[in-house]
Amino acid sequence: MGCVVDQAHAQDASPKSIDQKPASAEHIVVHRSSDTASNHQPGGGLIRPQQGTRSVSTVDRDFMDRQSPTSTAYQLAAMLPGANVATSDPFGFSPSTNLTVRGLNNDAIGYVLEGMPLNDIAYYSGYPSQFADSENYQEIALAQGSADLDSPVLNAAGGLMRLTFLDPSRKAGGYASVSYGSYNTNREFIRLESGQIGHSGVRAFVSYSHGATDNWRGPGRDGRHHIDFKILKEWGPGNRVSLLGTWNSTITSYYPQATLQSWRQDGVRGSNNLAATYDVNNANGGTDYWRLWRAPERTLYAGAPIHLRLTENLSLDTTPYAQFAYGNVPGGSTLSESGLYSGTQALSDVLSLPSAQDGTAVVRANYTQRSYRSGFTSALHYKVGWNDFVAGYWYDYSDDNEQQPFTSVAVDGAAADIWATRNSATIHLSDGQQLLGGSNHTISQTSALYVGDHISLFRDRLAIDLGFKEVMMSRNGTNALPGPQYHVNTNSAVPLPRLGLRWRFTDQDQIFLNATTNFRAPDVTAFYNTYDPSSGALEVAGTGNTRNEYSIAEEIGYRRNGRWIVGSVTLFNYNFTNRQISTLVSQNGALISSTINAGGQTSRGVDVEIGTRPWHHFSPYVSGEYLHATIDNDIASNGDLLPTRGKIAVRSPALQASAGLTYDDGHIFGTATLHYTGHQFATFMNDERISDHTTGDLALGYRFADISRLQHPTLRMNFINITNEHYLSGVAATTLNAKETTGRYGTTIEGSAPSYYIGGGFAALFTASTGF
Repeated sequence: MGCVVDQAHAQDASPKSIDQKPASAEHIVVHRSSDTASNHQPGGGLIRPQQGTRSVSTVDRDFMDRQSPTSTAYQLAAMLPGANVATSDPFGFSPSTNLTVRGLNNDAIGYVLEGMPLNDIAYYSGYPSQFADSENYQEIALAQGSADLDSPVLNAAGGLMRLTFLDPSRKAGGYASVSYGSYNTNREFIRLESGQIGHSGVRAFVSYSHGATDNWRGPGRDGRHHIDFKILKEWGPGNRVSLLGTWNSTITSYYPQATLQSWRQDGVRGSNNLAATYDVNNANGGTDYWRLWRAPERTLYAGAPIHLRLTENLSLDTTPYAQFAYGNVPGGSTLSESGLYSGTQALSDVLSLPSAQDGTAVVRANYTQRSYRSGFTSALHYKVGWNDFVAGYWYDYSDDNEQQPFTSVAVDGAAADIWATRNSATIHLSDGQQLLGGSNHTISQTSALYVGDHISLFRDRLAIDLGFKEVMMSRNGTNALPGPQYHVNTNSAVPLPRLGLRWRFTDQDQIFLNATTNFRAPDVTAFYNTYDPSSGALEVAGTGNTRNEYSIAEEIGYRRNGRWIVGSVTLFNYNFTNRQISTLVSQNGALISSTINAGGQTSRGVDVEIGTRPWHHFSPYVSGEYLHATIDNDIASNGDLLPTRGKIAVRSPALQASAGLTYDDGHIFGTATLHYTGHQFATFMNDERISDHTTGDLALGYRFADISRLQHPTLRMNFINITNEHYLSGVAATTLNAKETTGRYGTTIEGSAPSYYIGGGFAALFTASTGF
């Protein structure tokens, strides 16, 4: 899919934020071509001319059409400056994946699909395999520095990933593909297009895909069913209403994270994999049996973006949305048959569990999350003279219910109902109540008011963006387990001003600068105590007295939008207080997200990206980043202070670089990419790190001319990690220190081992596709 600037139809384009909108109301209109020949964009579809006051990088269909159709939004954005993607499998099925941008974790990034938020309401994380099928994306835009003023996100110090669907085609037809490859991977996709329905101005598409793959290391198989849809109605001078959504159902098999010791000892084999058979006499007592770790998940996102021109100068943008998610993150664990606790309360119950030995049995420790979310965004734009004013409001309501029931395990390792939705399938006490290791319920409400002005002067050579946003957030929660904690309540009101400038001093050259502010409330896990039901011991300590992260970010950059070269250089600086760092903790055998308050942090660096327009069908692209991120203070630990001041921040590689070369003559096409990531620390004391690594991917294909009703039938091969590099792709769980450390006050502080994602091995995938 390519793009052109279409000023005559600017009002027909999807509305942009004020940070992206030139005073002439010129919009970028991206036309579909996922079922047609490529339009050969600069850098092979990895770069696009920008006009805003912030750093933004894009991926469009020209690049996506050559990638593996299983690729997630993270994998598709991995070449962009500042983006560092850690994967656990080559095809993107596994939820054990992570994206950092300028050293900021995926839960510090906002994810928005056509105006509706996609972040997990409790942990802020993004789960890219749930978002959409890659064939339905029109564009993936990554704003590395901050979110738009009107974005409905709370956590976007690390930037914003804005996802856009293709508009439904004006002609009836569709697109279909089938894929087969390594690890017995198969995938089928079909999109049906209604075309223009009579003279109603309504057109729609719906797509369905199914995919499945064996685990590339260890036992297990992942399966995924997915539906995307979009209905669009356009009328008059730029009015449009759409209804769009995505439904996802998946069951994935867990890839264990490795410690540095286990990685050096076993690599991609041995102890870093789950067991293929159930054996209570093995080193893990049978808790590592792969079927105990199968994780099911269902999600539904739906939104209705609306753009109305009320008068020649006044327009309204609003997006109501609703979401539902249910999932179970399980793990193999053990449970005593007697001496049980519910929270801190001792129980007299004596259980009778299958295959118990010496009063202890293997169980499946479920961790279920059921969440509902609804809300809306609304913004009024008033354009007069050189000003484009905006005033808007965002309201969000969310209901998050998390529990940890247990399921007994039969003598063959089987556990009933992996979804843990049948109450009868879980372990109960004599009074009929479920035995729970955790049970919390949180209601969150967010209101945000914002105003801004986009000022265009000197025929849009100078653009000024002014904005102010006040975010008000309340959380009310209950911990149903007996103990000292029952009710948790927090309230926040945070002012977020911003300023941006862009000066176009020639038709091809411009400079830009901006200063933005962001905040983030801690994850819900920070509020609640959880306990070990076998001993009553505190597993995770929670507190209602949590502090919000706050950051100030600045960028200054230069852009070149030339005849042959499109590129940018951006210098950036961040200052954080109460920096929230995501990690993983084991709660009764289940791995759940948690956060560490890392105090202050300063991050500085430079991003570079350059692409050329096609020359003799070739389009090169390069990007890179230098990052220097440091911890500003010592961190409290066990009544002492760890000497962390001046240490390098976790997950912050000093150097990253990507290079790609695309060839496309309309029939023969190919893309070769390389990505280098420097070493990154996993502890705040910098006493453990993972090595740098380089991976490469290759795509080759042939696009035929139309054959009867088949439009551009295409055959392609994708080769992922072509050198079969075995490497640690990222930090899964950080710790304060890996080795024993002496604190500032002389206390000996014990260390604990971080854990890491093991990157996916070599894989090949063949795909046959066609429009019709």
